[in-house]
Amino acid sequence: QVQLVESGGDSVQSGGSLRLSCVISGQSDDSACMAWFRQAPGKKREGVADISSGITNYGSSLKGRFTISYDDAKKTLYLQMNSLKPEDTGMYYCATTSPSPHPCPSFYWWLAGGYPPRYWGQGTQVTVSS
Repeated sequence: QVQLVESGGDSVQSGGSLRLSCVISGQSDDSACMAWFRQAPGKKREGVADISSGITNYGSSLKGRFTISYDDAKKTLYLQMNSLKPEDTGMYYCATTSPSPHPCPSFYWWLAGGYPPRYWGQGTQVTVSS
């Protein structure tokens, strides 16, 4: 029912910018939690940012370089990434849940699994070279 498709991943140089997009279909809750995660090779998946009704939350390691936003008209979730560093390299995934808790749950909750179900995109690769 709920489907997510990411795009925008690319290979960029350190210090560059990139905007990821995630088209979400089948999500009927206008205030649903939506999130971005990333996973580097050999590392655990980590939360990047989440948003619900305009309220945002970011992973503590990002230091204000990333911005999450949502365009309801386009049903598209975005992640603007600036001042990219090599350590930002990884597969980026978008996610949502339905029905959605309010406010957004911890990043750990998304990874734990259970009900309500979590829906994930296929991922888009971001590679930052020095």
